Amino acid sequence: MAAEEGDKPQLEMPLVLDEDLTKQMRIRVDTLKKNNEKRQDGEKLLRPAEFVYRLDFIQQQKLQFERWNIMLDKAGKVTITGTSQHWTPDLTNLMTRQLLDPAAIFWRKEDSDAMDWNEADAQEFGERLSELAKIRKVMYFLITFGEGLEPANLKSSVIFNLL
Repeated sequence: MAAEEGDKPQLEMPLVLDEDLTKQMRIRVDTLKKNNEKRQDGEKLLRPAEFVYRLDFIQQQKLQFERWNIMLDKAGKVTITGTSQHWTPDLTNLMTRQLLDPAAIFWRKEDSDAMDWNEADAQEFGERLSELAKIRKVMYFLITFGEGLEPANLKSSVIFNLL
């Protein structure tokens, strides 16, 4: 993304649907149901409206959160919750204690092209991404789709200033 004269250079990083990880987490839910088993104490099971996304930090150092770039192609709401989880090849189960607060919530009202969001929480969450980028190569998110939305309705990225 080009920066205007006098502005800091910027880097736009997309949140990408991790279809394989979402599928694996859904298999866990199905397996528990099929075997009539209960989840582990504190385990977070993926609900039907939740999908796993990832942000690959193509640059890790000297990033300053600028803003979320979230677009919905129709009315509805998405909630983006960060996780502290480092998924391993054996797909360690996600625990509720690994969900980060606050979540960023974005919505678009019927008959409106404008996006609204919970500004203070979204800003705080975004600023934490700059810190996490220093120690992570990738970050995972649970995105919950509401009001009939699904992944095809969302375009999402994070804009960082390069320091």
